[in-house]
Amino acid sequence: MNSSAPFWEVKKLKDMSRKEWESLCDGCGRCCLVKLEDEDTGDIYTTDVSCKLLNCRTCRCKSYANRHDIVDDCIKLDPANVTELGWLPDTCAYRLIWEEKPLHPWHPLISGTPHSVHTAGISVRGKVTSEDQVALEDLPSRICDWP
Repeated sequence: MNSSAPFWEVKKLKDMSRKEWESLCDGCGRCCLVKLEDEDTGDIYTTDVSCKLLNCRTCRCKSYANRHDIVDDCIKLDPANVTELGWLPDTCAYRLIWEEKPLHPWHPLISGTPHSVHTAGISVRGKVTSEDQVALEDLPSRICDWP
């Protein structure tokens, strides 16, 4: 094991400490977008509507520690389910590490700044509306293609 290499290049997701795991989140906010599933095909569609707990300016959860108590269907991402969540963006560090791919240059662990994800246009900042402001029946019209 190369001790000078960053942890994300030498460790498997399941072997990371809690601090290392949490630092992989780039703060894009894409996992907090409302997704719709086609009942017939199982296809997942992402909307431009965010969870009510997402701060749409910072792209961080307003109540991260309590999110599972507040939002019934909030998914706890862990090493065991990363492989099952096909809707994770292909830019997601958890997915990239699992696929044994490098992090993108704009990832905060590479760039050294948490703002690089926003500067690179990867985050949902300025692109979404909170679910508190959208009627449930309007969600299908909010499906969008994310880069």
